[in-house]
Amino acid sequence: MGTSDTVGNNAETYNYGVVRQFAIMTVVWGIVGMGVGVWIAAQLIWPELNFDVPWLSYGRLRPLHTNAVIFAFGGSALFATSYYVVQRTSQARLFCDKLAAFTFWGWQAVIVAAVITLPMGLTTTKEYAELEWPIDILLALVWIAYAVVFFGTIVKRRVKHIYVANWFYGSYIVTIAVLHIFNNLELPVSMWKSYSVYSGVQDAMVQWWYGHNAVGFFLTTSFLGMMYYFVPKQAERPIYSYRLSIVHFWALAFTYMWAGPHHLLYTSLPDWTQSLGMALSLILLAPSWGGMINGIMTMSGAWHKLRTDPILKFLVVSLSFYGMSTFEGSMMSIRTVNALSHYTDWTIGHVHSGALGWVAMITFGSLYYMIPRLYGRKSMASMKLVDLHFWLATLGVVMYISAMWIAGVMQGLMWSATSEDGMLTYSFVEAVKATYPFYVIRMLGGLCFLGGVIVMGWNTYLTVRGQVKVNPVVHVYSPDARDPALLGPAAATATA
Repeated sequence: MGTSDTVGNNAETYNYGVVRQFAIMTVVWGIVGMGVGVWIAAQLIWPELNFDVPWLSYGRLRPLHTNAVIFAFGGSALFATSYYVVQRTSQARLFCDKLAAFTFWGWQAVIVAAVITLPMGLTTTKEYAELEWPIDILLALVWIAYAVVFFGTIVKRRVKHIYVANWFYGSYIVTIAVLHIFNNLELPVSMWKSYSVYSGVQDAMVQWWYGHNAVGFFLTTSFLGMMYYFVPKQAERPIYSYRLSIVHFWALAFTYMWAGPHHLLYTSLPDWTQSLGMALSLILLAPSWGGMINGIMTMSGAWHKLRTDPILKFLVVSLSFYGMSTFEGSMMSIRTVNALSHYTDWTIGHVHSGALGWVAMITFGSLYYMIPRLYGRKSMASMKLVDLHFWLATLGVVMYISAMWIAGVMQGLMWSATSEDGMLTYSFVEAVKATYPFYVIRMLGGLCFLGGVIVMGWNTYLTVRGQVKVNPVVHVYSPDARDPALLGPAAATATA
């Protein structure tokens, strides 16, 4: 067999071409997005780094950073892994190669449009939904095509069973489509300006129904699809409890939808809505930890591999951060805790413990598993560089979130401190001055994390271009290609 995407003798093969494209762009956008993040972190220490250029101001680069990391880096990773996993577990080639190719080029076009328009100040001002209406329409078209390709592959699967990872991927695809369309209902007034059809409290409620579920489904449920495939594959152990994975899925999918109002505590949102959001956020801890425990317990009998397997280190540490971040999020939704934490850097620390510790770490582990297999290599070009990346990433995220936790609690206490006569004890400027050292630590942590992604980029280049191929890149279907390392007895008919 050759190294192309197809082989002769009418044998059907997997479409790895589009998976490779998304995998490589995940690394590229990771470097870009996190590079911008380090730049704006430095601007909070040295404001003159905007050079008095509007394009480089913090207010314009910050949404560029969030969109690049969430949608360019995270989105490309989800396209890559979901296309890989659905083919392997369904024993079926992706449905409609041309439509799959459209999802790649369309997604990159959306990202490039964001890179151009956001620094220009063309924005809806909605968190995680800043892109203006022409880009929103393109994004919706790409996403619908993505759904057709993914579910079309499920329909043409060669096995009866639908492996649980595909449940998580499928739910995130459907949910994000609904969230994107309804939150971005807007009235265009020019080519690059529109106004939301909602107003006031309704606009805020719809925005955070979208905003929190963008986190809940785009950055959590979807990446759990990665966890349920790549952790058992790399550990060479079956999922600890297949039944728990299904309970986890349904409980998470139902509960997450209602947690958005905890972003709007102490606002003009109706009190019952705020209380409902808080209660459901606390309940959310149970299914979240159910998934984390399922992933961690899958390591039973394989813990010794952590000594020598840096890929497994990425996957296990990501699960630890997932458990920690979900616990922290539930606690921060309690009114009394929220009174201290909201609008402070504690929230920034919480977001990044999930984004860097959970999302990025499991993405790195999954890519390190996939890339050699996509290019017919035995392993990454340098496993020592993988290990170096792991320690840079771990050190970076710990420095980052620790600094933001301390700064955030200090901010909350200083803002609420009053003297005996009821006057504020500290001015806002004094609070800013007190947090300055922690911004330096945050930037250093970001530099470490960015350094790790650059190491990954170099290692990926060496793997793709500089190593002799030892395995064929194409896998021909086999009706007996079952993998006992992926599934337990309850799902022995699934394939990988």
